[in-house]
Amino acid sequence: MFWVYILQSELVGTHYYGHTSDLVERLKRHNLGKVRYTKSKRPWKLVYSEEFETKSEAYKRELFFKSIEGYRYLKERGII
Repeated sequence: MFWVYILQSELVGTHYYGHTSDLVERLKRHNLGKVRYTKSKRPWKLVYSEEFETKSEAYKRELFFKSIEGYRYLKERGII
């Protein structure tokens, strides 16, 4: 299984969108500073996730969330 996820920085409030096959381990890596982009904005909390059968489905959903339509979708539902 694969996951698409949205994190929120507890430090500055910004969001990070990603996909992974191991959600727990990936969140741990973000909070340990092992991901270059998120290192300076720690700590991170998981605010949303969805599960998919394939990596390509999760990646497509991540790209949708990063689009203006995806941003509107997330805002309208109070996710971000």
